[in-house]
Amino acid sequence: MRNAALVLGIIGGLIAMMVGFFSYGYTEVVARHAEVANLFGQFDNERLIRAGSFFAPILAIAGGAMARMRALWGGVLMLAASALVWLAFGFNVFTMFPIGFCLLGGILALAAGKPDEAKAHF
Repeated sequence: MRNAALVLGIIGGLIAMMVGFFSYGYTEVVARHAEVANLFGQFDNERLIRAGSFFAPILAIAGGAMARMRALWGGVLMLAASALVWLAFGFNVFTMFPIGFCLLGGILALAAGKPDEAKAHF
């Protein structure tokens, strides 16, 4: 389960990175060229889009990388990345796979049977 969580977290993070590149780029284009916003529309919360574009892929990739050794921490990071992608971008055709991969990877990491180590997680 930990290996599956690792793969799902990294792939979900890479797809979220692509969504983030385009979303952050669109906010920059709209900020510099108002006619683009008039033509295609503008985001309601530009700061949330930019924060989600940056932090969600980092959380997903870091969570996937941690899933083998620290399943609890990795699972929590992947679930946070999934929630951040959903909150920032919504659920649509471009975000369904990053959300699904990070959500499933986080669940698998948290459900990994054996404890990480004998010592506490924190």
